[in-house]
Amino acid sequence: MPETVATPRYDRSQLRPGIVHIGCGNFHRAHQAVYLDDLFALGEGHDFALVGAGVREGDSRMRDALAAQDWLYSVIELDEGHSAARVVGSMVDFTEIAPGNAALIAQMAAPTTKIVSLTVTEGGYFIDPTTGTFSPDHPEVLADAAHPRSPNTVFGAIIEALRLRREAGEMPFTVMCCDNVPHNGHVTRDAVVGLCKLVDLELAAWIAENVAFPNSMVDRITPATGDRERKLARDFGIDDNAPVTCEPFRQWVMEDNFPAGRPALEKVGVTFTDQVDRFETMKIRILNGGHAIIAYPAGLMGIDLVHDAMANPLIKGFLTKILSDEVLPIVPPVPGMVLTDYRDLIVKRFSNPEVADTTRRLCYDGTNRQPKFIVPSIADVLKAGGNARGLILLSALWCRYCFGTNDAGETIAANDPNWDAMTARAAEARTRPAAWLEMTTVYGDMAKNKTFADGFAEALAEIWRDGTQAAITRYLES
Repeated sequence: MPETVATPRYDRSQLRPGIVHIGCGNFHRAHQAVYLDDLFALGEGHDFALVGAGVREGDSRMRDALAAQDWLYSVIELDEGHSAARVVGSMVDFTEIAPGNAALIAQMAAPTTKIVSLTVTEGGYFIDPTTGTFSPDHPEVLADAAHPRSPNTVFGAIIEALRLRREAGEMPFTVMCCDNVPHNGHVTRDAVVGLCKLVDLELAAWIAENVAFPNSMVDRITPATGDRERKLARDFGIDDNAPVTCEPFRQWVMEDNFPAGRPALEKVGVTFTDQVDRFETMKIRILNGGHAIIAYPAGLMGIDLVHDAMANPLIKGFLTKILSDEVLPIVPPVPGMVLTDYRDLIVKRFSNPEVADTTRRLCYDGTNRQPKFIVPSIADVLKAGGNARGLILLSALWCRYCFGTNDAGETIAANDPNWDAMTARAAEARTRPAAWLEMTTVYGDMAKNKTFADGFAEALAEIWRDGTQAAITRYLES
C-alpha cells in the first residue's frame, strides 16, 4: 500500500475467530469491524476476529469479493477538506452461503464462537407493527418451522446452532444485534425465541433463560458503494473489490451483557451502559427520523445528494424546525448528552459534502423505516398534547413520493420492496387519504386519531395542490 494508506498494525496470522457476523454490508464493515481493527492494533482481543456470514443469495457477491483479497478491504473516511484511507484486517473468514446454511450453523456452533452479531436491516426481524412483537405467521418463519434442521432465515440458523451447542454441553454464544431497531436486543430475542416456540418449546425456554441478547445503539453514515467510491479507492492507490466510504463520526453504545466473554471495546471508544434505550431513542428519533425528514422532500424536488438537500434553505429549515419544535421535546434526557448539541451535530453531519450520500438511499424501504423512525414520534407528540404538523406533513410527503413521480412529473424508480402496492395505494390516497393510513403495518391504529387523520388529509391535499416547496414554506411560516 502507499504510505498514505494505513494498514493493520498487528499480525493477522495470530488472529483467531470469535465473532460470527451475519450481514457484511458497508455499515458493518465501516463500524464494528473498524472498532475491532482498532482494538487488535492495541494488542488486545485477538481471539475475537470476525467470520463473515450471510443467509441471502446476494451475500455471495460480498463473500466472493472479499475472498479474492484475503478478507481485506479499505475504509475511506471523508470529511470536508480531508480524507483518510485504511485497510481493515479484522475479518479472517466468510462462511459458504447455501440453502440450509450448514456452514454458518457449524461456525456458530463451534466452541470458539462467543458472539453472533447481526446487521440484517430494519425489515429483517419479522415484527408485527400492530403489536411491536415477533410475527410467527410470516412465510419464511413458517418454512423454517417446517424444516428446522435446514433453515433459511438467520434466526432459524441461530436456533439450530444453539441446539447443537446445548447438545454438546457448550455455553451458548451471545446474540448481538447491530441494526437500527428500537430495543434491538429484545426484538432479536423475540424473533429467536418466537420461531423456536414453533419447533421446540423446551429449547425455546432454554434459549430464553440462558442466551444473552444485549441492546445496542450504532451510528455511522455509510453510503452505498458505486463508481465514485471505487474511484476514491483507486485515487488512494488501492485496488479493492469492496471499498467502503463513510463519515469520520462513529458511535457504539451497548449493554454489558456478554456471559461468554467479549472484546475490551471500551478501550477503543465503545460506551457500555445500562441506559442504551435513551441513546437509542435519541438516535432513532433525531438521526434516522431526520434522514426521512430531508429525504422525501428532496426526492420530490429532484435533489439527488444529501448535502445538496441540506444546502436548500427550505429543506434544512424543515429539518431544524421539526427536530426543535416536535422531536426534541419528546426525547428523554440522555446521560452525558445535550440534545440541542446532538441536533446541531446531526445537521453538520448531514451537510458533509464529501460523503455524497444519496437521498434515494434514505428514501428506500419506507414501509419498514417509517413505523420505527417517524410514526412513534407522531404518536408521542400527539399524546403529549403537542402539534405534530411537521411530522404529519412529512408522512404525507412520503405518500406523495410513493405515487412514483416527483413534482416535475419525472418518474421515481421503484424504491421500496413493496413498491407496486405502495404506488397503487398512493394513487388511491390522492382522492381518499384514509387509504394510506389504512396500512396498519405502518400506522397501527393511528388512523383512528382524528387529529392525525385530518392533518394528514389536509397536508396531502396541500402537496398535490401546491407542490412540496409551497407546503414546506407554509409550515416554516406557521
